[in-house]
Amino acid sequence: MSKRTSEAARARIAAQRETLRKQEQRKRITMIVTIAVIAVIAVAFTVWSVRQGSAEEASGNAAPVTVEKDGTVVMANSGVTKPVVDVFEDFQCPACKQFEETSGSTLKNLAAEGKAKVVYHPITIFTEEPTKGNSLRAASAARCITDGRQWLAFHDALYKNQPSETVSGFSADELIKWGKQAGVTAEDFDNCVRQQRNVAAHQQFSAQTMSAQKLSGTPTVKLDGKELDTNVAFAPSSLRDAVEKAGK
Repeated sequence: MSKRTSEAARARIAAQRETLRKQEQRKRITMIVTIAVIAVIAVAFTVWSVRQGSAEEASGNAAPVTVEKDGTVVMANSGVTKPVVDVFEDFQCPACKQFEETSGSTLKNLAAEGKAKVVYHPITIFTEEPTKGNSLRAASAARCITDGRQWLAFHDALYKNQPSETVSGFSADELIKWGKQAGVTAEDFDNCVRQQRNVAAHQQFSAQTMSAQKLSGTPTVKLDGKELDTNVAFAPSSLRDAVEKAGK
């Protein structure tokens, strides 16, 4: 091979290498741009989702919640008076926690859709420690909250963090922390919880409610005054069907 031919071959090889290098560079740039675009889209979607959720809540997608003077809490859209779903619950009751986890969102949705008036009746059914004390501390703390939305968030937090029936739980520090996380800003909330100001009122309410409603345990769920079978109350689709049927 002549010297001139060899130089031409090296030049072609160099040109090919340069072409490959530029192709690889373009691929890397394209990949980086693609990843960046995906990331931007993901962030935008996340922001949109958060705003959308906030907008739905602000527009009244969740039913208003009202804390009554007697300790009951009503969740219903304006003007909705029936059907009425009464929930008799004890914050320390494991079955009540299971009911909340299973059917709690169904009740919230039915209320938001204007298909039911949901009334919570927190009571204490336990007579032995440590369950009795746990229940009383939680219920008394709940009564320290007058804002309905905050009460409902606190209600859900109590079940989420429910202690075992064999240990002392729902300490004042825990209850105050969960209250703040639920949005409670009332200046006297801490003292109200620590001093258990509402224990006496709650105990009286519990005794009266259990007697008047002839309750033997919790949770007891009543639809327009009639107790629902657990197979209905603990089955979201069956619960919805029963409530919607009662509303027709």
